[in-house]
Amino acid sequence: MDHIGKNRQIQASAALSQRVRLFEAFRERRGQHKCSNVPEKALFIRLADGRTLKGTAGVTTPLLIAQNARVKGALVSRVNGELWELLRPLEADCELQLLDYNTTEGKQAAWRTGACVLAAVLEGVFGAEVCREGLSESSLYCDHLMENSALSLPELEVSCKEAASRRLPLHRLEVTMQEVTELFQDSHLRLQLIEEQMTGPTVTVYRCGNSIGVWTGPLLPHTGHLKVFRLLQVSPVTLTNPVGSPDLMRVMAVAFPGEKERETWEKEQEEARRRDHRRIGTDQELFFFNDVSPGSCFFLPKGAHIYNTLTDFIKSEYKRRGFSEVVTPTLYSTALWERSGHWEHYSENMFTVSGDTRTYALKPMNCPAHCLMFEQRVRSWRELPLRWADFGALHRNELSGALGGLTRVRRFCQDDAHIFCTPDQLEVEILACLDFVRSVYRVFGFSFRCLLSTRPSTSLGEPAMWDHAEQQLERGLEQFGESWELNPGDGAFYGPKIDVQIRDAIGRQHQCATIQLDFQLPIRFDLQYVGADGKPHRPVMIHRAVLGSLERMIAILAENFGGKWPLWLSPAQVVLIPVGGGSESYARQVARQFCEAGFVADLDDDVGATLNKKIRSAQLAQYNYILVVGEKESVSGTVSVRTRGGKQLGSRLTEEVLAALTYLRDTRSNLDDF
Repeated sequence: MDHIGKNRQIQASAALSQRVRLFEAFRERRGQHKCSNVPEKALFIRLADGRTLKGTAGVTTPLLIAQNARVKGALVSRVNGELWELLRPLEADCELQLLDYNTTEGKQAAWRTGACVLAAVLEGVFGAEVCREGLSESSLYCDHLMENSALSLPELEVSCKEAASRRLPLHRLEVTMQEVTELFQDSHLRLQLIEEQMTGPTVTVYRCGNSIGVWTGPLLPHTGHLKVFRLLQVSPVTLTNPVGSPDLMRVMAVAFPGEKERETWEKEQEEARRRDHRRIGTDQELFFFNDVSPGSCFFLPKGAHIYNTLTDFIKSEYKRRGFSEVVTPTLYSTALWERSGHWEHYSENMFTVSGDTRTYALKPMNCPAHCLMFEQRVRSWRELPLRWADFGALHRNELSGALGGLTRVRRFCQDDAHIFCTPDQLEVEILACLDFVRSVYRVFGFSFRCLLSTRPSTSLGEPAMWDHAEQQLERGLEQFGESWELNPGDGAFYGPKIDVQIRDAIGRQHQCATIQLDFQLPIRFDLQYVGADGKPHRPVMIHRAVLGSLERMIAILAENFGGKWPLWLSPAQVVLIPVGGGSESYARQVARQFCEAGFVADLDDDVGATLNKKIRSAQLAQYNYILVVGEKESVSGTVSVRTRGGKQLGSRLTEEVLAALTYLRDTRSNLDDF
C-alpha cells in the first residue's frame, strides 16, 4: 500500500472510531444500555402450537421463550402480529410466533444482519466507505466507495464468515437528523441517501463491531447466528442525484444460518434459473427489450396474446363487480402533479417533456386524473360508490441498474382502479375488493396472505380518522375469513392499506395486490359530494389493484408455470399434425374449426419431418394439446389427442374435443386432462 493509501486508511479508521464514540454517547444519553422500563409483572405467552407459557413483563424475551420451549432455529418473532426482535423484552400478555429462516421474516432478519456484517467488513478490513445497506427480493447488498482497489469476492466471503463467528452483538438506536449528521459528518453521500430514505423525524442506526449503519426492521441477537456467506457480484450503481464520487459500487450477497439452508438456496436458484421468465420469453418468442427504449417491453404476438387474455379476464370481472372503465391522457402539465403533491415527492421518478411554454410529465399513476374526473360536476350521494378502472400506460423513471426483465420496467400498465365512496360504504367496498383478489388468485392457484399496514410515524390527517379507517380495514379482513397479519407503521403517509402477498409454485413470495385508503387526494382536490342531508361531504378514495403491473404479473406467471401456460392463457393451445398426404385437408379443416371457436390453433404441415419429430417439436413449443390425424381419423371425424406432457388421451370425436377444451378454457381451468 502506498503512502497516500495508508493515510486514507488511517483517516477512515479514525472516522469509524469517532462514530462509535458518538453512538455510545447517544445510547448513554437515552439509557438504552439499561433494562426495559416496563413494570415487572406476570404475563402469559401463547405459542403458535397452542401452548401457553408464563413470563415476566420487561424481562422475558422471545429468545428465552424459544429456549424454554425448545424451539430451534428461531431468528425473529411476531408478538400480537408485530415483528419483534428476539432480545426485546415482552411487555404484556401476547400471542408469540417464533420464525426461522424458512419464513420470509426470518430470512429478511438474517439478511439484514448479513448486510451489517458485510458493511463492517468492507469498512474495517477493506477500507471502503459504505454509503447504504439494503435488501432486494433475492439478496442483501452494500453500496460503497473504494479507491484504487478491486474487491476479491472469495476474500470478502472469508472475512464475512470470520467476522460473524465473533458473535458480534447488534445494538440499535433511534436518532434525530441532527445526530445522523454528527455520526456521518465525514460521508456526504451517506447523508444524502439517508435524507432520501427518511420518512419521519428519526431514523434507526445500528452498531455492528466498529461499524455504524442505518436499518429499518429487526436484526438477529448477534452475528453468530450466521455461519455461511455467499458473495454474488460487484456492480456499479447509478444514483438519481449523484453527489461526490461517481464510482459507487454495489456488493450483492446472501447469508445463511448453516450449510443446509445454503444447499436449499442453491437448489432454489437452479430451479429459478430454469424458470427465468426472460429465458421463457426468448424461447417462446413472447417479448424482448431493446436499447432504443430502455426498460420498455416489446410484446410479440404470443406475448400480446397472454397480455390481452389477462386484461380481458380482469375486464370480465369488472362487469360483474360494478366497475366502469375510463380512458385518461398519458401526458399532463406539471400543474396537475403539483396539485396532487406528486411533483414535490416523486418528480425525480417522472419523465418530463417540454412543450409550448410549460413542462409536462408522463403519468406514473392514474389517481390524479381520476380526481379530475370526479370534480367535473357536482356529485350526489346516490352515485356512490363510483368504481373507475383504467388500463392506461404508466411511465416511471427507474434507475437503469434496477431494471430486470418484466419485473422492473419503465413503461407498464396496471389493472388500476379507484373507488370513491362514503365513509359508511368503506367496509363493504374493502370486503368486495378482497373477494375480487381471492377469486382471481384462485384461478392461478396462488395461495396468499394479507398484511394490514397501519399509520407510519409521519402521517397526514387526524389520528382519529386513521384509527377509524384501520378499524374498518381490520373488520373487513375479519369478515373476509382468510389469515392476515398486522404490519405496524408500514402504511403510506396518506392512508392505511392492505397488501396481499402471493406464494408461487417454488415458494417465493411476491407483493402484487394492494388495497390502499387515501384521505389526502380528496382533500388536495377538494372533492365533495352532496349527501342525503343536502350538505357537502368528503368522499373516501380507495386505490385498488389485483394483478398489479401486467408486465410483472406475466413474469410471475411465466416462472410459476415454468412456461407451461394453462390452456386459457396459453399462446400455443392446439397444433394439428397430419399423418399421410390424404389427411392434410382434414387437418386444415379441424384447425380452422378450432380457430373459429377462438383457439390458437396451428398446423404442422412440414412434409420433411417425421411424426415423432413433429410431436417432440410441439411439446418443446409448449402446445397444450397435440392432435394427430390420419386417414382413419379423417373418415371417422376424430382426432388422436396427446398432451404436451406426453400423455395420450386416445382417439376422440373432434366435436367432443372441441367442447371439452372450450369448457377448460372458459372456466379458466389449470387441468390438462378432460
